[in-house]
Parts: sequence; C-alpha cells; structure tokens
Amino acid sequence: MRRYFLELAGCLALYAVVLAASLTVLGQGGQADGPRVLISLAPMIPAFLLCWVIVRGVRRMDELQRRVQFEAIVFAFAGSALSTFGYGFLENAGLPRLSMFAVWPLMAVLWVVGAALAARRYR
Repeated sequence: MRRYFLELAGCLALYAVVLAASLTVLGQGGQADGPRVLISLAPMIPAFLLCWVIVRGVRRMDELQRRVQFEAIVFAFAGSALSTFGYGFLENAGLPRLSMFAVWPLMAVLWVVGAALAARRYR
C-alpha cells in the first residue's frame, strides 16, 4: 500500500508541475491555436498516469478491499450523476453555470465518503 501512495503522490506532483507550466505558457500568449490546444491538454498526460496507478492499485488489492472500493466507486458515480444532473436543472432556474472542473473534485469527495461508509460496513 505504501508503494501505491508513493506512486499516487508522484503522479499528483507531476500533474501540478505540468498544470502550472501549461498555465504559465498559455498566459504568455502568442501561440497559434493548434499548439495552444496541445499545451492546454498537457496536464492530461499525468492524469492518465494517475488513472493507471489507481487501476494497478486496485488490481493489487485483496477481495475485501476490492469490494470496498467497488462500493465506493458506485457511491461516487451515482452521487456525481445525481448531483450534476440536478444542478443542470438548477441552471435552467438561473443558477450560474459550473465549470466541468467541478465534477472531479465532487467525484473524489464522494469516493472518499463512499470508501469510509463501505469500510465501516465491513468492520
């Protein structure tokens, strides 16, 4: 598990560095549209690495840990779907549009909550 957290931390650190660099370069302007698109998508490379680390971590888990994570992901998926769908209706009522960047933090928080609830269930 220690190795998993080190890999996860490394991916998050790499993501932060690439994101900061891409925002800096984009903030300077002067790029053509094609390079701007590529630069803006650069943080997706460490994001894909992060997903790969998570999948590898789940594959290393025992059956009970996998079950807990499965229930946590189901909780996060359902909660994210209902929250974003519901907020879409609220936008029709005049509430401000939210950036797609709000979805991942919501999903992550719900995953942590779901994992805590599922782990508690199996104690």
